[in-house]
Amino acid sequence: MHPAIQGLLTIAFGVGGCVGYFYLSNIILDTFIFPARGKDIAKNIRRANMVRPWLFLLPALLALGLYLAYPVVETMRLSLTERVPGGGSEFVGLENYKQMLAEAKFWEALQNNFLWLLVVPAASTAFGLLAAQLTDRLAWGNIAKSLIFMPMAISFVGAAVIWKLVYDARPPGTEQIGILNAVYIWLGGVEPQQWLTIPFWNNFFLMMVLVWIQTGFAMVILSAALRGIPEETVEAAIVDGAGPFQIFFKIKVPQIMGTIVVVWTTITIVVLKVFDIVFALTNGQWETQVLANYMYDKLFRANDWGVGSASAMVIMLLVMPILVWNVYNARREMR
Repeated sequence: MHPAIQGLLTIAFGVGGCVGYFYLSNIILDTFIFPARGKDIAKNIRRANMVRPWLFLLPALLALGLYLAYPVVETMRLSLTERVPGGGSEFVGLENYKQMLAEAKFWEALQNNFLWLLVVPAASTAFGLLAAQLTDRLAWGNIAKSLIFMPMAISFVGAAVIWKLVYDARPPGTEQIGILNAVYIWLGGVEPQQWLTIPFWNNFFLMMVLVWIQTGFAMVILSAALRGIPEETVEAAIVDGAGPFQIFFKIKVPQIMGTIVVVWTTITIVVLKVFDIVFALTNGQWETQVLANYMYDKLFRANDWGVGSASAMVIMLLVMPILVWNVYNARREMR
């Protein structure tokens, strides 16, 4: 079957199944379980209204249990076991974690992840805030926003392929199709550079891909926040003689600090899970390993489920505090 037809059928059956489930479940609830008739009609209606929200929540709870809770529990179990010849596994306790902590590649991945955490959320949020502020002041600002946001529509692998062309290097003496090498040679460079093989600095070249993607996300969210700032506060600052920079940093930024933190933490979660960009551009070579790619190498190349699952648990433990912080902030703002 053609993939396009298969996709359309999946959407049709998925949407149709949801509609059918909600319709039939409500019919069964109102007709057979708590019928709105007889001497207990009022009590049945109240009971049906108490049960009805759970009918809507049930598919989501089942999906969360199947695709979130179960994988977490199973990954934790695998991280404490080791496969044995002939099939099956045996409990080894924390041995997989000890083996992981003894590997230099794990510490390289952890160090690089922290480097990404320092650079990408800060750069993406800063560029997004700058773009949001400047595009709101332009007559063609909506067009500029569309162009800046466009990378968000590209998959991480697609973005990596685009940037691979930016960093491409051809033999000396031939025309360079990579933009970075073309500029480098034009500025007087002796020969083209293999940018992605230069230790330490190649991590920043990889980060640029994610910053390019996430800047659009940050811009859209922060632009909405800037538009929500009361005009009276800005007008009062102008009357008091404040300049553009003072208005921006002392009036606007403090009022949207909550939104900035949400954007920052959301991008931080993306950074902790980054995989596609590193896998497509360097595959973790030349000191560019990250935790998600390290996990992939262990699970699917080395076929070491124990250490691979242990590294997955490390990623989850790093992400969890940020998720809790986001939920806490969201609830606080709702109150």
